[in-house]
Amino acid sequence: MAHSHDHSHSGDGHSHGDTLGHVVPVKTFAKVLGALLVLTIITVAAAKIDMGKWNIVGAMVIASIKASLVILVFMHGKYENKIIWTYILIPFILLAIMIGGVFTDDPFRDRIQHFKVTEQAK
Repeated sequence: MAHSHDHSHSGDGHSHGDTLGHVVPVKTFAKVLGALLVLTIITVAAAKIDMGKWNIVGAMVIASIKASLVILVFMHGKYENKIIWTYILIPFILLAIMIGGVFTDDPFRDRIQHFKVTEQAK
């Protein structure tokens, strides 16, 4: 049984049948790991500080940075084409719309009017 293998390589050192995709150096993963650990420590420290209504904003900003790092490096989003970025961004846009919809009534929450039942309404 004869096996035929194509060992031809282009000038860039990659074979034409290479399906590995982009290879990220281990050093990059280590830097991102360090950044995620630092951001986790910042998250815990920020949770102990009372910033009033800005607590949720701070938490969302830190979480967004961490999610962006994971998407860009670990999920190789940094190296994807425009159509893949469309599929990456659409869920974030929908999430922003949903969160925005939930918090639209926030300025009015302290003005809740309680209705009194009068004798005539009974």
